[in-house]
Amino acid sequence: MLAGERPGPTRSERYRFGSEVWSISSHVPFADVTTQVRTEFPHSVHVIPHTWIPVQDVRLAARMWLPEDAGDGEAVPGILEYLPYRKGDHMAARDARLGTWFAGHGYAYARVDIRGTGDSEGIILDEYLPQEQLDAVEVISWLAAQPWCSGSVGMSGISWGGFNGLQIAARRRPELKAVISMCSTDDRYADDVHYLGGCLLADEQLPWASVMFALNALPPDPRAVGEGWRQMWLQRLERTPPFIEAWMEHQRRDAFWKQGSVCEDYGAIECPVYMVGGWADGYTNSVLRFLEGSPGIRKGLIGPWPHAFPQRATPGPSIGFLQECVRWWDRWLKGIENGIDREPMLRAWMQEPLRPEGLGQDRPGRWVVEEHWPSPAIERRRLPLGDGVLGLGADIELVHVGSQPHGLLAGAWCPYGIPGDFPPEQREEDALCLTFDGEPLTERIELLGRPRLRLELSVDRPNALVVARLCDVAPDGTSTLLSRGALNLTHRDGHEDLQPMVPGERVTVELELDVMGQALEEGHRFRLAVSTTYWPWLWPSPEVVTLTVHSGHLDLPVRPAGSDGAAPPGFAPAEEGPSLETETLESTPAYRTIVYDVVGRAWTLEFNHDGRERERLVDQDLELESDLVDRRTIRDGDPLSAEIRCERRYGVAFGRVSTRVETVSTMTADARDFHLVDTLEVFENDHLVFSKTWDRRVRRDLV
Repeated sequence: MLAGERPGPTRSERYRFGSEVWSISSHVPFADVTTQVRTEFPHSVHVIPHTWIPVQDVRLAARMWLPEDAGDGEAVPGILEYLPYRKGDHMAARDARLGTWFAGHGYAYARVDIRGTGDSEGIILDEYLPQEQLDAVEVISWLAAQPWCSGSVGMSGISWGGFNGLQIAARRRPELKAVISMCSTDDRYADDVHYLGGCLLADEQLPWASVMFALNALPPDPRAVGEGWRQMWLQRLERTPPFIEAWMEHQRRDAFWKQGSVCEDYGAIECPVYMVGGWADGYTNSVLRFLEGSPGIRKGLIGPWPHAFPQRATPGPSIGFLQECVRWWDRWLKGIENGIDREPMLRAWMQEPLRPEGLGQDRPGRWVVEEHWPSPAIERRRLPLGDGVLGLGADIELVHVGSQPHGLLAGAWCPYGIPGDFPPEQREEDALCLTFDGEPLTERIELLGRPRLRLELSVDRPNALVVARLCDVAPDGTSTLLSRGALNLTHRDGHEDLQPMVPGERVTVELELDVMGQALEEGHRFRLAVSTTYWPWLWPSPEVVTLTVHSGHLDLPVRPAGSDGAAPPGFAPAEEGPSLETETLESTPAYRTIVYDVVGRAWTLEFNHDGRERERLVDQDLELESDLVDRRTIRDGDPLSAEIRCERRYGVAFGRVSTRVETVSTMTADARDFHLVDTLEVFENDHLVFSKTWDRRVRRDLV
């Protein structure tokens, strides 16, 4: 996924009662990004705006930043970032900040468009395919063979670039000496935008597919590609499929998802790997899982960040992450003995308590380290479930009927740090669940790792899911979300061999909640909330489910007081290279609204991701536009009413050539099938040049 930029600090919420609309707008005190812009470097920087890299049957487009003296008697290592996000326009400003900084510190930085995207030739058929990896192997060999390159190459990337860095490392190309993987995953089924505990991750699957659907329809830059740009564009429009169709055809963890999931064989990765994540991000489970599973040289860093670079993340604090990257590259690409390989395996930000309305601010806390992961210092503390209580076990018979709007206050699965991304106060959500409250804590407690929940339960339907949320309840009753997890109960014995539930039959299931690094103060209490719905994060079961909980316990990963040891060294101040000169032509704020129609008994969550944006890249004579709106609707008591609608609009104007893409993607379902509709309209100088609709039904596979 893309790593977004933080827009302005406005959040609004709307509630409709009958024919009236009540609006609540509030200023959310998001912290300012304090990244320093550096303009003077040890090396002067030379930029190559566009060059071709030949691979197999096509040419891939690259933008390069080189130290001015590279190849002039001094060879330097190369750093590859390999993405489908258009190096020439929509990512150009972000790329410039990174490329200039690394080249200024003595590294060649290559930003390469994946086959079939941006200015690269060919067709992209899906994410993370073997073809993508094979192309990258050739790119690495090409970089290593250049006269300015020392022969050593590293891969660095966030999200998509973090994914394929791991995947390509598993192909053991000898020139690839090290990887930095941010906000990524080692397991494409368990921890990506598709499925969560075997449940369809409705919050991300179609919305992200629709982003790629629209981006893939934009043309290459005529100034880079040449006279054949229009033919290349039309071939893409005819042949590039909506990714959502393949993702929906594979609803269990089959070979489709195992390909590209490096957890299938951690030992295939032999080069050193630096895994980086944030507690607010959707991908952080993979950091600790990779540290535990990999036999190779690895290091982990987890801050308070969302899906963003640690040098410009909100919430922060931000850190001098690019300097940390150079330490890693110096050690593994230049062979400099700087001690980074002898430091503790994991450094993590232990977050202090913060009320929900402050979650967009810098998180108070401190850095803690663990020499190894799993850490022998972590103790598991077991809290049995009783009749509405946590910590006093008993035989219980607690009945719960799933409520469809539970989850509307969940926030985003993959926050970028924009207002509305983070879950607000949770008491309204808690009221729609079975809840188990612990006694007030008699001393401060710190958690580091994954909570685990074991439940003995029964349901009255063959298809059902269970969701668990762990909250921190303050003495005044405020409920702050700490962690959550979910399980499709037909996946209780694994994600490949599925078994419908037998109504009324007791089963014991286990689910892991998301990793966390969090302190709770004396006087606060834990709350466990259990439900059978979590819309729109999770697509609902086809029928309303009644759940009965008979017994269970929650295991918490407690980091004992006094286990800090020596304080870890601090990070340098956050800094980047200069961006491109940008002129804002139009900007509207992002919003996130919840509307309830009393007459229709329907809830609608609508949000605009970044607001409507139009800007001009002055030096490149490019105009860019984007507008992304999502609507998720469901009616009380009717899970088959669930609908997601994603509207996307992207535009790029290359001088006198103005292009625009408009898409609408929808997902609905009946008891048997999912129904997917993707509509694409493409304009050149405001004239419609291409239009197509994909209409597909996919059988529900116990989802």
